[in-house]
Amino acid sequence: MPRLDHVVIHITDWERSNAFYRDVVGAEVVEDAGRTAYRIGDQQLNVHGPGVRPALVARVPVAPGNSDLCFEWPGRVDDAVTHLTRHGVAVEAGPMTRGGARGQGTSVYFRDPDGSLLEFICYRR
Repeated sequence: MPRLDHVVIHITDWERSNAFYRDVVGAEVVEDAGRTAYRIGDQQLNVHGPGVRPALVARVPVAPGNSDLCFEWPGRVDDAVTHLTRHGVAVEAGPMTRGGARGQGTSVYFRDPDGSLLEFICYRR
């Protein structure tokens, strides 16, 4: 059975986005062959930004702020909200019940520095 390996996001400021995805989302920032990626567990966000040319196979390259991604938060939703607040990230919506890959969970929505919509979904109550 196929599994999701990576998706692509586009950012406008490497330093700002690297810090955000590392500190807020918990990604490992990895460099490989001159490319930057954000590794989260077994999945990866390939990052296009200043100085990076998208692969020729992309018909319409993803634009900054044009992504909508959900990450599983390992604890309770209250802890996710506290974490976002501690990092100065505004909760845009939630907590609310949403469906995810593992069934019903509780989600909070927020945005990355370029405006992409991000979600932490919590399966623990």
